[in-house]
Amino acid sequence: MLPSSLILDSLIDSWLREDIGRGDYTTNAIIDNGINHVLKAQWIAKEDGVIVGLPIAERVFTSINIEQFAFCSLVKEGGRCHSGEVIAQLEGHLDALLTGERVALNIAMRLSGIASETKKYCEEIVDLPTYLVDTRKTTPGLRILEKYASRLGGAKNHRMGLDDALMLKDNHIKAFGSIKSAVAKISLLQPYPLNLEVEVNTLDELQEALDSGVTIIMLDNMDLKTMRKSVEIIRTQNPRIKIEASGNITLETIRSVALTGVDYISTSAPITRSNWLDISMKML
Repeated sequence: MLPSSLILDSLIDSWLREDIGRGDYTTNAIIDNGINHVLKAQWIAKEDGVIVGLPIAERVFTSINIEQFAFCSLVKEGGRCHSGEVIAQLEGHLDALLTGERVALNIAMRLSGIASETKKYCEEIVDLPTYLVDTRKTTPGLRILEKYASRLGGAKNHRMGLDDALMLKDNHIKAFGSIKSAVAKISLLQPYPLNLEVEVNTLDELQEALDSGVTIIMLDNMDLKTMRKSVEIIRTQNPRIKIEASGNITLETIRSVALTGVDYISTSAPITRSNWLDISMKML
């Protein structure tokens, strides 16, 4: 699902304000010359990938001219495209087409790049009972959209923010002194029905987390041998606990990690290391 219009329109407004500033002098000069016809344009994918963001791009253009603009997506949101393929047809006044072009393309190329990279990771483990999940390593201000693209690429969303779940990571545990003391304190403040997840790096920390009665255990930066042993211990002692693997996950290693038997693999790579998908707009 797209974010609500309350959130999306606020983002679009800020993007247009940033780009337009005191005015689109170039386009305004054309219009002042008496030219503001209704024209047609196409969006063309310049490489293969997964397309995300076309409904958002449409809202960018209609934010400039809601009365005289038509945007027709030719590729399903989250669908694949091929190099040279026309993915959208546009019709509207010249000022809306030219002023909204860069903002609309930027967000679609960014989100499509994330979805395309995410799809590669998901395809590596598509036949295994392990899910790819994203992280909070996102661009400030764009998290909700980058996670939207991640989901359309095939991943599941991890927590959207700090208020989505309780997660004890290494720095939290160091501050408390131990997993046991951290869980005891956090449990007193834990709202229903939020889960409690604990990050562990060693088998000793794993046992401490199991003894503390947590809901989810994250195996962080473990080698494959230790990870397999950890999964075996958790399944034996409490098979209801969900197991997440994280840390230095790459396209080359994700399948090996999934084969250890974990339920989820979290990585920021599809978002932080993705390239923009190249898309261009051509006036007809």
